[in-house]
Amino acid sequence: MENFNPLAVRGHNAPPPSPFDLIKQEIEDLYEEAKNFCDGEPIGSPEMAEAITTLHDRIHECGKRAEELRVDEKKPLDDQIAAIQTKFHPLIGNTKAGKGKVVLGKEACQSLLTPYRARIAAEKAAEAARVAAAAEAARVAATEAIRASSGNLAEREAAEELLADAKKLERQAGRANKAATTGTGLRTIWKAELVDEAAALDWFYGERPDAFRELIQSLADEAVRRGVRKVPGFVVRDEKVAA
Repeated sequence: MENFNPLAVRGHNAPPPSPFDLIKQEIEDLYEEAKNFCDGEPIGSPEMAEAITTLHDRIHECGKRAEELRVDEKKPLDDQIAAIQTKFHPLIGNTKAGKGKVVLGKEACQSLLTPYRARIAAEKAAEAARVAAAAEAARVAATEAIRASSGNLAEREAAEELLADAKKLERQAGRANKAATTGTGLRTIWKAELVDEAAALDWFYGERPDAFRELIQSLADEAVRRGVRKVPGFVVRDEKVAA
């Protein structure tokens, strides 16, 4: 009786390779072949050029098939994501295509709350300013009274009472200022409005020169791709590369 080999059975029953396994192996084999050809030595004969051209085209064709497989494999996920986005967009969407009910509802409420809260905040700020002014006036009056009470005990006692009252007003002013600046239901947002393009360009060029150069380089590259052959500040050159 022959010896039983479980590994042989397992290998015999193994599932066939997936399309990904096949294309992966094909690309890796071609890559290893490319390493043999692309060893730093220049092409020295038409036969070598033809062989490398064939290898290049095979790698390119495998890449196309791999990309098609990638798109096919992720399509169900893309469809699921699109369905989820479509389902939730009427509720919480906030895109150029439109806004959901949560966004619209909040914006409508905020359009009413903002002027109301701003008015209340302004009233509290005015009250805080009034109390602060009264406290300062009381402090000045108490200070003058203390100075004028030199040698007069009764007047000094009265001046000390004025000073105590001024300190109470100062505490009230602190509480009023806190009430005017906290818990208002308002938040500060900052927006930059372009009013002087030349000044903005000069400032950003000095502030972030690398980002500025990347921006104008990307704009120049896009212009060249559109067929523009003269870009001010750039030299447009043609370069031949293997197709």
